Amino acid sequence: MAGLMLLGLMALLGLGAGAPLCLSRQLRMQGDYVLGGLFPLGTAEDTGLSDRTQPNATVCTRFSSLGLLWALAMKMAVEEVNNRSTLLPGLRLGYDLFDTCSEPVVAMKPSLMFMAKAGSCDIAAYCNYTQYQPRVLAVIGPHSSELALITGKFFSFFLMPQVSYGASTDRLSNRETFPSFFRTVSSDRVQAVAMVELLQELGWNWVAAVGSDDEYGRQGLSLFSSLANARGICIAHEGLVPLPHTSSLRLGTVQGLLHQVNQSSVQVVVLFSSTRAARTLFSYSIHCRLSPKVWVASEAWLTSDLVMTLPGMAEVGTVLGFLQQGAPIPEFPSYVQTCLALAADPAFCASLDAEQPGLEEHVVGPRCPQCDHVTLEAMSAGLLHHQTFAAYAAVYGVAQALHNTLLCNASGCPPREPVRPWQLLENMYNLTFRVRGLALQFDARGNVNMDYDLKLWVWRDLKPELRTVGAFNGRLKVWHSQMSWHIPGNQRPVSQCSRQCGEGQVRRVKGFHSCCYDCVDCKAGTYQRSPDDLLCTQCDQNQWSPDRSTRCFPRRLTFLAWGQPAVLVLLILLALALGLVLVALGLFIRHRDSPLVQASGGPRACFGLACLGLVCLSVLLFPGQPGPASCLAQQPLLHLPLTGCLSTLFLQAAQIFVGSELPSSWADQLRRCLQGPWAWLLVLLALLAEAALCAWYLVAFPPEVVTDWWVLPTQVLVHCRVRSWISFGLVHAINAMLAFLCFLGTFLVQSRPGHYNGARGLTFAMLAYFITWISFVPLFANVHVAYQPTVQMAAILLCALGILATFHLPKCYLLLQQLELNNPEFFLGDDARGQGSSGSAGKET
Repeated sequence: MAGLMLLGLMALLGLGAGAPLCLSRQLRMQGDYVLGGLFPLGTAEDTGLSDRTQPNATVCTRFSSLGLLWALAMKMAVEEVNNRSTLLPGLRLGYDLFDTCSEPVVAMKPSLMFMAKAGSCDIAAYCNYTQYQPRVLAVIGPHSSELALITGKFFSFFLMPQVSYGASTDRLSNRETFPSFFRTVSSDRVQAVAMVELLQELGWNWVAAVGSDDEYGRQGLSLFSSLANARGICIAHEGLVPLPHTSSLRLGTVQGLLHQVNQSSVQVVVLFSSTRAARTLFSYSIHCRLSPKVWVASEAWLTSDLVMTLPGMAEVGTVLGFLQQGAPIPEFPSYVQTCLALAADPAFCASLDAEQPGLEEHVVGPRCPQCDHVTLEAMSAGLLHHQTFAAYAAVYGVAQALHNTLLCNASGCPPREPVRPWQLLENMYNLTFRVRGLALQFDARGNVNMDYDLKLWVWRDLKPELRTVGAFNGRLKVWHSQMSWHIPGNQRPVSQCSRQCGEGQVRRVKGFHSCCYDCVDCKAGTYQRSPDDLLCTQCDQNQWSPDRSTRCFPRRLTFLAWGQPAVLVLLILLALALGLVLVALGLFIRHRDSPLVQASGGPRACFGLACLGLVCLSVLLFPGQPGPASCLAQQPLLHLPLTGCLSTLFLQAAQIFVGSELPSSWADQLRRCLQGPWAWLLVLLALLAEAALCAWYLVAFPPEVVTDWWVLPTQVLVHCRVRSWISFGLVHAINAMLAFLCFLGTFLVQSRPGHYNGARGLTFAMLAYFITWISFVPLFANVHVAYQPTVQMAAILLCALGILATFHLPKCYLLLQQLELNNPEFFLGDDARGQGSSGSAGKET
């Protein structure tokens, strides 16, 4: 520890005196197998690459401390492997690290150098490269997707294993194009899935999506857009941010995009961008005074000092994004300090010159001239960068594959001819290895599945800190209590085109975006099956639902039940009618020989009353659950007794008409036909005619039991359905004709003083019949089908009560209260006298 402190002091004293370091000469080390490294040690922003006219050397003018730290992480990992006895025992790995300047033009030179034949700087042309031994066994890097797409195709031609520690574009997962490409970071697809799940978790479905105009941004934006659309998230505005040093015309599109976002209701912006493009976007955002938003950051710029330290960044709103997890490397800061201290030691630098005769700078140019002027302070900011672990782990992946290829064990590696890159590649597919206690595995596409932390910017003074507020390991977990928002009161921002629909409502999309809609209520009989439904779902036939329902309910079977209030009232009315019929029938039977009963028809009057009682009893066929038998019996058991009753009334009306309106010669003959057996024959003929009509009705148009699912909103109605209204009306025809003839026969008959007016009772009885059934027709046709049996029951009872009240009950009153009128002269009149005269004459004769 004392020596380490002394070296650190020497480094600080040397750096303070302005003495150059020899750090660039530490970027190469010999070994049994050499690993190539491509790192962004500098940038070529100011070299004017677009103006090149000759393929000359490119100088990287600006320094990247992060690139140097990643290179040192690789260097540290190689040295750890060389010092371990469990991995490649007895063998020594070397490394050869180069600067890419983050430019494809610069990255191709070291890539060509890596493929040069071992011991030379030349690439030989062969038909078959199976026995070809290049300078390096595998390549670590490059960092960016744009460079990896170029070097990946180049190295894949030679099947040279390449392990990137930062290239995350999903295109590199294509095994046909990049068969030798691997990486120790997850594909952008994983990050895009995590972003989409975050938006869903926080209820944001109306967002803007912006990407940098490079491979990383375009691919990431495309992935996010497709995944978001599949999950019902609408992208209100979408655009690309040009990289710095582009034309002012393209930069103007950034201002237009920001203006659209600012004018809309979008409160969330997903920015899938490289660091430099993100800085450009936020510079314009701060300049244009864009209202604060929620910025969902991609991993590339979430931790970038270039963005974090931009003046005014604290005012842009809330920034959160996903950061790949990794195992900590606590020794790395002290290792960097040691490297810097050694680089300031002249004796150490001299030893490097002795070990490595030359860095071949005449071929590839200076390795990293800026690395020899670095300070510990400049390096300290990125010592804990999350991608340091990815560069470190890439070395262990290659070392484990080489260990497996050489069939090494604890005692050593058996001797064999040198391993060639394509042989190493065979052992890298589906390789499992451990780094700092963390198990990693290359899947079939060369990716590793790394978990993510959800990070939130929390401002402390001039730079934000990263607070962990969630995690993603295939499933998202958000710790809402740890969130802090830019809105006063720490309220979560709302970014939706339309409000959430309530229960029992579906979305009616308006415009081109599915997130912009009107909420429409589901009507009765339909329901909302899921919150994302665009149409209400129809309930099944045996189910029902109210308005704005989210489920259907089973329908309850219903019919005219015995316990319904209307049925109870009608049953009371039935009891009254039956009671009156029985009373009248009893009186008529008791006084069957009296002139009143004889004038009413005698036995035929009792038969008519019995039939009227059966008419009343027919209403008992209507309540209760309908069945085939009850449906078939309803009309015949009503109309046949009614025909029997009306036929007896018709005979009495005919007698009255004959006796009062026809000459006596005709009257005597017709009166004999209307009495005795001939009268019963007429009743029988009427019953047979009605029976024939009923039989035709039941055969041709039989009523059927119907289960109707739609006439009632919440119930299923079981009822008897009339199949033909014409046949239903014809069944009433004979009864209507009998009633009409009764009415005609009695309406114009003149009453005789001092005699009983039987015609008046019959007239009013027929009027009661017609009033009842004529009212029944429109009422029955227009009333709801559920109430039709009730209407028919009421009509039957009212008809029976009308006949009773107008024809039979007055006679019962006379039998009970005015017995003195119950004599032949009052009821039989001329008939009685005529019968008596003819009898005397006979005797006299």
